[in-house]
Amino acid sequence: MDIVSQNRSFGGIQTVYRHPSNTCGCEMTFAAYLPPQAADGPVPVLWYLSGLSGTPEAAVEAGGFQKHAAEHGLAVVFPDTSPRGDTVADDADADLGQGAGFYLNATRDPWRTHYRMYDYILNELRDLVLDHLPVEDRHGITGHAMGGHGALTMALRNSEMFSSLSAFAPIANPTCSEWGRKQLSAYLGDDETAWSEHDSTLLLDDLGWKTDILVDQGAEDQYLDLLRPEAFATMMAKRRQPGTFRVQKGYDHSLRFVSSFARDHVVWHAERLH
Repeated sequence: MDIVSQNRSFGGIQTVYRHPSNTCGCEMTFAAYLPPQAADGPVPVLWYLSGLSGTPEAAVEAGGFQKHAAEHGLAVVFPDTSPRGDTVADDADADLGQGAGFYLNATRDPWRTHYRMYDYILNELRDLVLDHLPVEDRHGITGHAMGGHGALTMALRNSEMFSSLSAFAPIANPTCSEWGRKQLSAYLGDDETAWSEHDSTLLLDDLGWKTDILVDQGAEDQYLDLLRPEAFATMMAKRRQPGTFRVQKGYDHSLRFVSSFARDHVVWHAERLH
């Protein structure tokens, strides 16, 4: 891994890395925050998945996780939202392509060559982090919007790999939303039976979750109709799924919303990971 940038932060180290990815077939970047406790031994890992058009650098600068992670002894890993580069397919006008990988493995051209974010995060990047950073093989996962979708679907489908789960304003029911149907059909094709494993509401109904889930949603989120939080909340009630679903009065969809409740989510994961 090459270091792109490195800064001291709240007694720990915030680093952005670049590395060649066999899974995505291009160079990838990710960021990692190591709290001061990592100097004395391995610490648990919280994965934060960003939303549409997000980057590791944006999440590092605006997410507000470092102070709380330092207080509670968690490393935080910030993957990118897609493969990038001149040879990587893109369609920015359609919320597809670079910055909008949707945390799945594409099966259709021109996307399938590089867009394998599901395997990249769960396998290649996870192994890279465990091999090169002072962290335990004990993981929680969270994310915002498209990243909330990614966090929920990855954890629900791989419960043995994660010990804690939360989300900020997730795209909760993409098979029934324009933020989902467009991307799922482009990346996976028109057979909707292949879409269900990328819909957290359907996955919760099918698989449940082994412990409890925390979800925060802004009441003034301008994308509520696209996110469909009510579908996931209703499924939590139907499944009698332990957890907390909070609608936060006055908050929108921005990273200011995420940073306002970042402490709550870090504490949630720390209590379940330590």
